[in-house]
Amino acid sequence: MRLPLVYHDDYSPPFPADHRFPMEKFRLLRDHLIDSGLTTDAQLIRPDICPADILALAHEPSYIERFLSGDLSRDEQRRLGLPWSEALARRTVRAVGGSLLTAELALQHGLACHLAGGTHHAHYDHAAGFCIFNDLAIISRYLLAAGRVQRVLIFDCDVHQGDGTARILADTPEAITVSLHCEKNFPARKAESDWDIALPMGMGDADYLKVVDDTLNYLLPLYQPDLVLYDAGVDVHKDDALGYLQLTDKGVAERDERVIRHCLERDIPVMGVIGGGYDKDRVALARRHGLLHHSANRVWQSQH
Repeated sequence: MRLPLVYHDDYSPPFPADHRFPMEKFRLLRDHLIDSGLTTDAQLIRPDICPADILALAHEPSYIERFLSGDLSRDEQRRLGLPWSEALARRTVRAVGGSLLTAELALQHGLACHLAGGTHHAHYDHAAGFCIFNDLAIISRYLLAAGRVQRVLIFDCDVHQGDGTARILADTPEAITVSLHCEKNFPARKAESDWDIALPMGMGDADYLKVVDDTLNYLLPLYQPDLVLYDAGVDVHKDDALGYLQLTDKGVAERDERVIRHCLERDIPVMGVIGGGYDKDRVALARRHGLLHHSANRVWQSQH
């Protein structure tokens, strides 16, 4: 069997070409994974849209309604930072559905990866930092409520702190929030995760990988989660426009492989989402995001 990979053609709706958010990166990532022989279009698993009642496990119903109907105030629109459209709304709920499906597949097979996801700046009642609904928080609440897991651990390696996830799940002790982020970076006002590991600007591969190893060697035995949600943001890369850390391609690939191995060696299922990544060279960015899927596939092949 192949590594389960989740994607939908809704992920890259028409979008202003000069916008700071690289909306076409999802489609370019799919193209890269197909061109590099990792998958075929037919093998990618297509998700349904996430129903509103599941979104409401982590978000205020009136906020969900305002966003889906295009009724955000100008201030809300500004915080989001993306131009609203029906295609964006459909993309948003489809991508949350994709992360949910990826989590289900990870529980079933031990490992699965999404070609999107990691919207960790979305808060209970508002969007922020290009994030509308928080897939990590929604998955956690959904699987806990359904009794599918007793404890979930979110391992967020995006360069920016997972502030929305931390705030939404602050009163959910069975969902452990862990954020490895560059300390001097967005958001200016940090939330309080269960574990915040603030990294100095300019950190390179070796020091970063040691922190990853030490953190997982401590936290995985401590909590023994039933599932790890891994946010594999590539904005830690030295060429990222919004990052401030100095990881190379090799360092990012090694990070992804280590995180997955740490989990699978302890028989803990893990699902990967791509998180943040910003580069004017969108093709290079897509390849960078693809490091997750190639690393995951290497681990998968070594175990099957």
